[in-house]
Amino acid sequence: MTTTQPAPPPSMRLRELAFGAACAAALRAAARLGVADALGDQPMAVEDIAAAVKSEPGPLRRLLRALSCYGVFAERPDGTFAHTDVSRLLREDDPHSLRAISLWCTEPWTWDVWPKLDEAVRTGRNVVEDLYGKEFFPYLNENAPESADVFNRAMTTSSVQSAQDVAAFLDLTGCASVADIGGGQGHVVASLLDKYPDLRGTLLDLPRVVENAVPRLRTGGDLADRAQVVPGDVRTAVPVKADVYVIKNILEWDDESTIRTLRNVREAGGPGTRVVVIENLVDDSPSMRFSTAMDLLLLLNVGGAKHTRQSMVDRLTEAGLVIDDISPVNPYLHAFDCHIPG
Repeated sequence: MTTTQPAPPPSMRLRELAFGAACAAALRAAARLGVADALGDQPMAVEDIAAAVKSEPGPLRRLLRALSCYGVFAERPDGTFAHTDVSRLLREDDPHSLRAISLWCTEPWTWDVWPKLDEAVRTGRNVVEDLYGKEFFPYLNENAPESADVFNRAMTTSSVQSAQDVAAFLDLTGCASVADIGGGQGHVVASLLDKYPDLRGTLLDLPRVVENAVPRLRTGGDLADRAQVVPGDVRTAVPVKADVYVIKNILEWDDESTIRTLRNVREAGGPGTRVVVIENLVDDSPSMRFSTAMDLLLLLNVGGAKHTRQSMVDRLTEAGLVIDDISPVNPYLHAFDCHIPG
């Protein structure tokens, strides 16, 4: 049974940090086994959980004990285990589920790249191209389709959870059309079309992504007559004309790819067109440990970075956009409201 313990001395704290991979691996194992889904509202014996997830009781107890040290599951005095507010987020059916994101952050490629962080820090370059012989997203889609599916599910989870906030924040009164650039499966577009019944919307993303666009946007869906789904790589071209372009959480590549994407949008939109860029900011985050970890992972896989407010301003300005306003969408997201100059 875990009990409240005093803070460990520095020497033990450093040992714990050095073993941080054990916590990540334990989270991944629990997510892949479906432990959180098997554990109901009442505490359960390890033997019963093990039978439900088809594992050995002894090793499962060790896994649950390790996770309970971090507040993921709770061990009770009688040896049973119960959910915590954290472990419930590993359930598939939780409305705020982070199961897909937990898997995405621990996919096999991540265990290949983390040991090379010193190399990435020395060079400022991603390490994926040297490891796999191609850029990260081509590698993912061509060589690691299971990881690509996990990525898409994780991005869908994030989009579903934030789409309503984005739609509530954006005022598109008087606009006839909106395009979500690199918009995943289209949750933001769908939310905006719900809010504005006369609006037309376009979703642009890679072919493999838009194949799985939300059914409401596709033929037969209730929004299909006002929606267009376009396959394409936003870093190559933006073949979409709209009054407003929304670019949410995709400008975290290397600077060259980011600038190229913004210039593609500028070319497609033309003078006076509104461009709204929505990003997490590493210098204005309620969770710096998570934000800085993602920042380092972006360095490793695409040579990119989580933006600070100033770095986002610099990229937008370099791409030729004029920033009109910067506002928080919610505690995690900020909107840079811009226009294309004449």
